[in-house]
Parts: sequence; structure tokens; C-alpha cells
Amino acid sequence: MSITLKASDYRRIVEHARACLPNESCGLIAGRLEGDARHVEKVYLLDNPDACPEHFSIPPKAQLEAVRDMRALGLTPLGNFHSHPSTPARPSGEDINLAYDASASCCILSLAEEEPVLKCFRIERASRTTVEEPVAIVT
Repeated sequence: MSITLKASDYRRIVEHARACLPNESCGLIAGRLEGDARHVEKVYLLDNPDACPEHFSIPPKAQLEAVRDMRALGLTPLGNFHSHPSTPARPSGEDINLAYDASASCCILSLAEEEPVLKCFRIERASRTTVEEPVAIVT
């Protein structure tokens, strides 16, 4: 499984994450599936009502509106993203505990270093297994 993300969407995610500091940012990703490849075609920047640097939640109403938009555009929900303001781009214990769908991509943007680091994972909550998905940022 791999993920392709447009450079412009990557920049939007980074800007959103920086604007939300010191708290975690979050959002959803949608696009199309081609075999094992996921192509992100739309990024949904959402508010984190928890306003916390260690966790996030996605408001149900915002999630429903995003899914309705995905359906209207013929896009497939691919997963979510969130930032880690001061920790590496790897799933935390809470990320694993809250993983609700092992088929969804969980993308994590770390702002711990000068240059942001984006990594995506598939998380199986029951077995606490994480598998990193290669990410390609394209123009």
C-alpha cells in the first residue's frame, strides 16, 4: 500500500498544522484507490475541538459533511491525518487505541524538527500492529 499526495495538499496540511500550534491539527483525506495505491485528491482541514497538544478528535458533524462532499465528488474516504507538534511521526499509544478502521490510512505530520516529517500508517487496534505506508509527494 502506498499513498500519493500532491505537493500543494502537503503544503496545506503543513500550514494547517503550524496554524494550530501548540495543539494537534487534524483532517481527512479522500481520493481514489488503484490496486494497492491510494491517490489523495482532496484534503479536508478540520478543527480539533480538544485544543490539546497530545490528542485530537474530529467533530462528528464536520466528519459527516466531509463524507457527504466525498460522495458528491465520487471520492473514496482514504483515512485521516493529524499532527504531532513535538513528537516523531509515529503512532502514539492513543493513536493505536483510537484506530477504528484497519483499512484507513493514518497520516501523521511531525513538527518536532525544523523540517516537517509526514508518515502514513495502517493500524490494527486489536493486535496493536502498525505498518508504515510509503508516501510520495508529487507536483
